Amino acid sequence: MDFVEIIGGLAALCSVTSFAPQAIKIIRSGDTEGLSVAMYALTVLGFSLWLLYGVLQGQWPLMVTNGCCLALSLLILIMLLFPAARRRARAVAESGTR
Repeated sequence: MDFVEIIGGLAALCSVTSFAPQAIKIIRSGDTEGLSVAMYALTVLGFSLWLLYGVLQGQWPLMVTNGCCLALSLLILIMLLFPAARRRARAVAESGTR
């Protein structure tokens, strides 16, 4: 592993680590009040394009990072668009805390 790959791996770790706690909180609570559908739609598009770019370049840090962030942001977007998904997420979170 060369220096550039180490930097890419560290960047991937920082990106996922920074995004994951907020995404997990939203998924667990189901609380999407104050979130913008347009912003999350654009975020999902951005992560999708970065993932595709990583695949085309054969860059695992881009693929892993953006794949993880895409999954989390897509779940949040689904919860924003479909209130039933928000209720299911809250029910799952509540059953796991008992």
